Amino acid sequence: LGPKRASKIRKLFNLAKEDDVCQYVIKRPLPQKEGKKQKFKAPKIQRLVTPQVLQRKRHKVALKRRRAEKNRLAQAEYSKILAQRQKEAKEARELKRKRSASLRESK
Repeated sequence: LGPKRASKIRKLFNLAKEDDVCQYVIKRPLPQKEGKKQKFKAPKIQRLVTPQVLQRKRHKVALKRRRAEKNRLAQAEYSKILAQRQKEAKEARELKRKRSASLRESK
C-alpha cells in the first residue's frame, strides 16, 4: 500500500498541483471470487482540495467577515449611545450645581 495523503502521493509520483491525485492512488487487490472480475480497493485520500472544501472555506470566511462588520456597527451604535448618556449626565450635574449655587446666594 502506498501513501494516503494527497501531498505524499504528489511527492511520490512527482505530480504537479494541477494533476489529479485520485488516478495515482495505489490500490490493493481483493481476493478474487470464481467467475468474477478482479476488484481493487483504494484508500480515501486525505487533505484533498475539492470544490466542496473551497466552498466551505469561502462560506466560513464570509461568516467571519459578516460577524466582524456587525460587531463594528454595534460598537459604533453603543459608543454613540454612551456619548449621549455622558452628555446628559454632565448637563444634569451642571444644572444641579447651578441650582445649589443659586440657593446659596438667595439665603
